[in-house]
Amino acid sequence: MRYRDYIWDLGGTLLDNYEISTQAFSETLEAYGRPVPGHDEIYAALKLSTAEAIARYAADIPDFLNRYKENEAIDLQRPILFSGAKETLETITAEGGRHFLWSHRDNQVLAILERAGIISYFEEIVTADQGFPRKPDPKALFYLKDKYQMTDALVIGDREIDIRAGQAAGMATYLVDGNHCLKQILDLDKAEEVGMI
Repeated sequence: MRYRDYIWDLGGTLLDNYEISTQAFSETLEAYGRPVPGHDEIYAALKLSTAEAIARYAADIPDFLNRYKENEAIDLQRPILFSGAKETLETITAEGGRHFLWSHRDNQVLAILERAGIISYFEEIVTADQGFPRKPDPKALFYLKDKYQMTDALVIGDREIDIRAGQAAGMATYLVDGNHCLKQILDLDKAEEVGMI
């Protein structure tokens, strides 16, 4: 195994939350009587950020974010893992690897991981409730690196901010695309890597 420690992003990496978020965003627009853009348009905007999607489609609706988050929380009761996510976590754990998770979400992440059946794989889960700055600031990664004495860690995420944070912390990075199976991480010698290797 090439790395001992794996620091995962959740949404768009292990969990296909963009699909869930797109559905919730569409439902919220409908509830306000707004025209609903195509699925792919909303998905792409949300992948940039929630703030970007709201600026494009609901900037003039004062309570939109709260209502959207309520709808999203309901939809997240049924989390959808990407293909190969659980198997990849299992294999790395069986080979002596350790898993960590860093999410911009609050402690609701714990319930999501529990429902997805993968919470037991993680040594520690860092959420927004711990007060670290948002990605790409690497302070949360330095916290994990120091606490667990990491010397060969891989940061895995689906956005450039994940990669920049990992690089700033001096860690190897891997940019995933939800269209590809996460099992590729098990054989990084054959997969294209991004960042410090």
